[in-house]
Amino acid sequence: QVQLVESGGGLVQPGGSLRLSCVAAGNAVNHYAIAWFRQAPGKEREGVSCIAGTHDKIEYTDSVKGRFTISRDNAKNTVYLQMNNLEPEDTGVYFCAAPLVMAPFCLLGVSDYDYWGQGTQVTVSS
Repeated sequence: QVQLVESGGGLVQPGGSLRLSCVAAGNAVNHYAIAWFRQAPGKEREGVSCIAGTHDKIEYTDSVKGRFTISRDNAKNTVYLQMNNLEPEDTGVYFCAAPLVMAPFCLLGVSDYDYWGQGTQVTVSS
């Protein structure tokens, strides 16, 4: 069982930055991949970025490459999503998620993850 808690969302102007945090609790949690997803009103949940539990293999969806950076601090059981140069299209509820099994890679599909946090709202608006 893995418990996930997100924080760090808020209201920011276009071009601004936010850093989201996902604190994970559970057995051997640092060995599992963690992914960030987002869901805008009326849209499907989409994968934003993920980091594998081992080898630190990282993936980004195309729309955030060069603007977002994912990282993990195993000593704190925390995965971060640094979001720079934010755009109105980045608005949504951001969730972190973990899979049921360990793997040396990570994926960005909703069905690849079994444990979810409660989400944190990110609003990019002038």
